[in-house]
Amino acid sequence: MVAQQTGAQPPEPSAGRPPAAPDGPGAGWGPGAFADWLTARLAAFLQRPAGSIDPRTPFAEYGLDSVAALSLYGDIEEEFALYLEPTVAWDHPSVEALARHLADEYARRGPGAAHGPAEV
Repeated sequence: MVAQQTGAQPPEPSAGRPPAAPDGPGAGWGPGAFADWLTARLAAFLQRPAGSIDPRTPFAEYGLDSVAALSLYGDIEEEFALYLEPTVAWDHPSVEALARHLADEYARRGPGAAHGPAEV
């Protein structure tokens, strides 16, 4: 059974964001940088040390529910101007998988060049 976070508030969007790469926007944002950012976000949400987050463990095993996943989606959109599907955390269900996906999208489309918010 997955433990549910009760009463936990998502951290501020800029919490845990690595500094911008020195060579301009997007430079240096590979899977490792995205993994660091995601780990910091997840650790802040769970109120635990970042070192306790295994990048291969599924988000669900940490108790990340749909509300938290949507919050993470919003943080990605706000921090990196990447407009992805709101299900991105379920489609790529670990720090490692999501970091690879974000790095691929960022390299391919750059910030703000994605499709925009999903239409309903």
